[in-house]
Amino acid sequence: MVKIYNKLVRDKIPEIIENDGEKPITRILDDEEYKKELKNKLLEESQEAVLAENSHELMKEIGDIFEVIEAIEKAFGLSKDEILKMKEERKQKRGGFEKKIFLEQAE
Repeated sequence: MVKIYNKLVRDKIPEIIENDGEKPITRILDDEEYKKELKNKLLEESQEAVLAENSHELMKEIGDIFEVIEAIEKAFGLSKDEILKMKEERKQKRGGFEKKIFLEQAE
């Protein structure tokens, strides 16, 4: 049975598939495709985090999100320090999430 994935995967996944007795069909993305697929991967991993059913699963998915973010930083030439600085600036201007505020509507 053929399984269709059509997604960016971690570097060792083809080897793991081969060890399971299957034949992976892969290709190397160009830089623009890679950037697009990293963004898709961030969305995929975020959705998996939302669906996590316990703390262990959530930690695993957040670890995957961190891995994708590091790859995005590298691929897009972003500075982690600048990202963290921007995060802090936004937090100062707009606040964090500590107060657990849920906005229902504005009239």
